[in-house]
Amino acid sequence: MASADADAIATLRSAVAPTNLSLISALLACAIAQFLKPFTIWLKDKKWDSRKMVSSGGMPSSHSATVTALATAIGLEEGVGAASFSIAVVLACVVYKVMYDATGIRLHAGRQAELLNQIVCELPPEHPVANVRPLRDSLGHTPLQVVAGALLGCIVAFLLKSST
Repeated sequence: MASADADAIATLRSAVAPTNLSLISALLACAIAQFLKPFTIWLKDKKWDSRKMVSSGGMPSSHSATVTALATAIGLEEGVGAASFSIAVVLACVVYKVMYDATGIRLHAGRQAELLNQIVCELPPEHPVANVRPLRDSLGHTPLQVVAGALLGCIVAFLLKSST
């Protein structure tokens, strides 16, 4: 009788909740990271900008949260010896290399855009570039933003695994 109840609960759980922990962890970590961005901007600058939820750059890094959650969830579910875990770790390494580049080239390009926007704002109104649309200045990540995203990804994967 208890076995039948356990089977019924397992069937109900799989019908109600998706069972792909890896995919759910990755997507949820990405969504949480994007959702947190306006709040971290508000804490830092005391200004609210909900557009940050759908933009690149900022705290925490949604890219690092996504790939870390994916690799962590696969490691927790299938073990670190699984081929899928190896694929996820290699993917994460590629993304982290891109994130490393983002902390360099893209971050500095964003800082230059910020400076150029300040210069344009100080130009007299009759200057030919005085009315140019401002450049995007949130392009890259700081190392702290990348690490925060990675920690978020690990936490999401561990919490989802422990809840199943």
